[in-house]
Amino acid sequence: MGKTFFITGVSSGFGRALAQAALDAGHTVIGTIRSEEARAAFIALNAQRAHAYVLDVTRFDDIASVLSQAEASAGAIDVLVNNAGYGHEGVMEESPLEEMRRQFDVNVFGAVAMMKAVLPGMRTRRRGHIINITSMGGFITMPGIAYYAGSKFALEGISETLGKEVRQFGIHVTAVAPGSFRTDWAGRSMVRSARSIDDYDALFDPIRATRAARSGKQPGDPARAAQAILQLVAAQNPPAHLLLGSDALGLVRDKLAQMESEISAWETLTRSTDAA
Repeated sequence: MGKTFFITGVSSGFGRALAQAALDAGHTVIGTIRSEEARAAFIALNAQRAHAYVLDVTRFDDIASVLSQAEASAGAIDVLVNNAGYGHEGVMEESPLEEMRRQFDVNVFGAVAMMKAVLPGMRTRRRGHIINITSMGGFITMPGIAYYAGSKFALEGISETLGKEVRQFGIHVTAVAPGSFRTDWAGRSMVRSARSIDDYDALFDPIRATRAARSGKQPGDPARAAQAILQLVAAQNPPAHLLLGSDALGLVRDKLAQMESEISAWETLTRSTDAA
């Protein structure tokens, strides 16, 4: 049976690939975009099953109205995919707090606002699936993405916690963490803070140059990611976390091994704080 998907940010990248795959599979897709021109282009993908609404997920007061219109037109939401987001790159000391606030408004607060909007209906119907597109940056870190990684770590934690709260209602929550994919993330979609402190040049300049050079050449294929997410939606017992891409798999496994080693090395001090 076809499902009704609500996907934020369907103009390009993961959102567009998933929307297209879902439409091709016979599902109905409600997508959010940022302009009327993009809205018309999305609806043209399928006149019967593609619906689009102009929505900035940081305009929290607009979400309920858009959701109400969407459900009146396309039916109850079966699957929410929080895909809208962007990357911020910059050494933390150099990056203004305003850029962190904007990063969290889009990547965290916008996603949470969407989840809060769909939950009453899903809870009443005793079914639904919320998928939050996070990142391997929600597990591993590297210099220059403190704000981005922080936002994705936050969304991973919120997703896992919410999943435990709503499992009793038949609602699944999955945090999907992609590795490096051929999207606009490292290109036009990335906000980069200006450099200002020479002390960081040797560490960060090569990282910024390498990331820019690899944009569009990453190993991950968004179309294959879309098919993987459709398999996830079809699963009877979906996971709380799903990595996408062999690079994410390798890097996260390395991180977990390093954590286990460090925990073991400091175990005596850790246990020393228990009451006698």
